[in-house]
Amino acid sequence: MNCNVPTDIVFSFTGFAMRGGHTDTHHDGWGIAFFEGAGVRHFVDHQAAIASPIAELIKRYPIKSTNVIAHIRKATQGKVMLENCHPFVR
Repeated sequence: MNCNVPTDIVFSFTGFAMRGGHTDTHHDGWGIAFFEGAGVRHFVDHQAAIASPIAELIKRYPIKSTNVIAHIRKATQGKVMLENCHPFVR
């Protein structure tokens, strides 16, 4: 997501997380990164987004950002583990 003013992502992320094991087969991990001012937050989890406690935190956290990148993983290579949750490296 890219916006010209800080925008709340709770609604969008909630729908996005559903694709991580509920409405789609991408259940092998997920990640999200976003700017808050000059700082960056980065979360990844090897669990399906639909069942992840970290995803639940993100759904409840009032994120307002102009730049957000999120990804849900369907493993085609590599084991389902934290180190393979991509595409983020800080």
